[in-house]
Amino acid sequence: MLYPELFKQLESVRWDMDKDIPWDRFDAGLLTDEQAQTIKMNAITEWAALPATEMFLRDNRDDSDFSAFMSIWFFEEQKHSLVLMEYLRRFRPELVPTEEELHQIRFEFDPAPALETLMLHFCGEIRLNHWYRRASEWHTEPVIKHIYQTLSQDEARHGGAYLRYMKRAIAKFGDEARSAFAKVGVLMASARRTAQALHPTNLHVNKALFPNDTIQSRLPDPEWLERWLDSQIHFDAVWETKVVERILHNMSLLMDSSFKTVQELNRFRKSLAVPAAATAS
Repeated sequence: MLYPELFKQLESVRWDMDKDIPWDRFDAGLLTDEQAQTIKMNAITEWAALPATEMFLRDNRDDSDFSAFMSIWFFEEQKHSLVLMEYLRRFRPELVPTEEELHQIRFEFDPAPALETLMLHFCGEIRLNHWYRRASEWHTEPVIKHIYQTLSQDEARHGGAYLRYMKRAIAKFGDEARSAFAKVGVLMASARRTAQALHPTNLHVNKALFPNDTIQSRLPDPEWLERWLDSQIHFDAVWETKVVERILHNMSLLMDSSFKTVQELNRFRKSLAVPAAATAS
């Protein structure tokens, strides 16, 4: 089981909201209204760890080890929402999300293949790590800069934990896991060729609720995410390339191969289907 070891590792580096966030360094003159509004939207999107955890537990009912790990992931992700709300409570109380605003993004996700969902969230952690690093650079107020840097480090650790479970899945399921991971890897690493960055926040996850079946669509300002990425933190092609490179690097390690481009990963994905097709015939 991976859960006991991951618990010790993540417990040893867990930050304390009261002791490790430099609240006394707050400089009101360096926080703009525009920046404060983005913090509210981000606090609400982080609350989406709640429906995501409900999804993970439902779709991994046969995997108690991974389900137990969710206790760590859920706690730390909800703390991300909480620390952003605490920042607003202290310094912009009129912008603290209401309980109803938070509850709006708690809805059921359609069942999905567990291996593909694992890979999707692994890529999501990589993307969030880079988004939050960029957000820390964009913000000018010292405390929120520190908070975003702290959150980015959490996301990197979560990605590492997901990678451990992906390695375990390959050992257990072989090409079935490789195929699922490569399929989603191609999708997530192709984001620079799509209209928007792909992340669990803006993927459609409940057909019955379409078009209001994304986290983004249920925010008080549904247009916020694209605006934040494009014109605020300026997550440009250079930063998108960093995300793609990290996905390809980790896929190379995971598959014991070398993928310099999305096309190479896609060729690998297709090669996995050939033996299966030959066997079927």
